[in-house]
This record gives sequence, structure tokens and C-alpha cells, in this order.
Amino acid sequence: MGSKNKLKRFKENETFNNVVQPTRDELVNQEFALRGNWKKDFFKNDNPIVLELGCGKGEYTVALAELNPNKNFIGIDIKGARFWRGAKTAVENGLTNVGFLRTQIELITYVFAANEVDEIWITFPDPQIKYKRTKHRLTNKEFLARYKAILKPEGIMHLKTDSEFMHGYTLGLLHGAGHEVLYANHHVYRNEGSPKEVTEIQTFYEKQYLEQEKPITYIKFKIK
Repeated sequence: MGSKNKLKRFKENETFNNVVQPTRDELVNQEFALRGNWKKDFFKNDNPIVLELGCGKGEYTVALAELNPNKNFIGIDIKGARFWRGAKTAVENGLTNVGFLRTQIELITYVFAANEVDEIWITFPDPQIKYKRTKHRLTNKEFLARYKAILKPEGIMHLKTDSEFMHGYTLGLLHGAGHEVLYANHHVYRNEGSPKEVTEIQTFYEKQYLEQEKPITYIKFKIK
């Protein structure tokens, strides 16, 4: 994407009322007014809040919002020029239960208060296979602790990935730490039983993975 195109998207994001772009300082200095107030001040309803981490173009966030009108969805990514597409689609389709947040996932506890979030989706994250990259792996021990800090006690986590490494790593970690695995499937389109949100929503890249006959895996779990 050319820099002119990026700038145009950044500018357009600023006009969308479904896009929130706090500065790092605002978050770290605990000056972010929406923390603890997302339902009241942003969505203006009392419906459950569901996050998608590393939402990319926002396709999954928007599709989940369309499937579940009684839930609120927030796609989170540091790349605003990417989720511009999802934000624009949501505006064009009149979806009031979806928002996009531009921030780093490691700052998530500065964005949401304890018990504010009901569910978290992690869809097709970078598996960060190299050992020195494990600190960036979105299902590592440190990230799970961050999610637990903002989730309700019975909050649900979802991991959908084309990486068998990420699937295996996460399952091992969950079992080893005594977390509750509710459902695990290493090939969602071949084995029955996956929730419809897993098999009915396919992103652009997921369709490519399926054409390459890559298995798509899924885990649903609770952090104990």
C-alpha cells in the first residue's frame, strides 16, 4: 500500500465514530476515559463485549457483529490503515455494535477494566516460532494473565489459527497451567462440532489457506 493511500485511510479513520485511537501516554498515564465505560459511553447499551485481537482488516470483527446483534465487538490492531476497511464496512452497513481500537495488545489492561470483557477472539496470529520471539506470542503466559485481568470470571477465549505449531503450543500451555479447555479441534472443516462462528466466517487469507489445503484449527478455553 502506498504512503499516500495510507495517509488517506488514517484521515478517514479520524472521521469514523466507531474508531478509537488513544495515544500510548494517554493509556499508560491512566487518562483513557473509556476504560471501564465502554458499554455506557461507546456502545450506549449493556450488551456483552467481545474483542478480536490483531484484527487485521476487521473482516472477522464485522462478521461476528453481523451474526450477533446482541453483543458488542471491538477489533484491535496497531495498524489503522488495515482496519480502515472493517470500520468503513461497519459504517456503510449501519452496524452500531462494532468498534475498532488502534493500540498495542500488550497495553490491553490500560484500555479495559477488570470484568469488562466477556470474550476474546485471537484469529490467525503470527505464531512467532523463533524462540526469541516467544514474548510476542499472543497465547503466552504473560498475555493470558493480561486477558484474565480484563475478562469476567467465566469469560471465554477463542483461538483460530492455520498454524499447527500455535495450536499445539497453546494446548500444551493450557493443559500444563490447569486452564479449562472447553473444545479443541485441529481441523475444523473436516471434524464436526465447531461453533458456527468458526466455520461460517472466513477471512480473505483463510480462504487462501483452504485452497492450499491447510488445516484450520480452533480452541475454546477459560483462563483459570
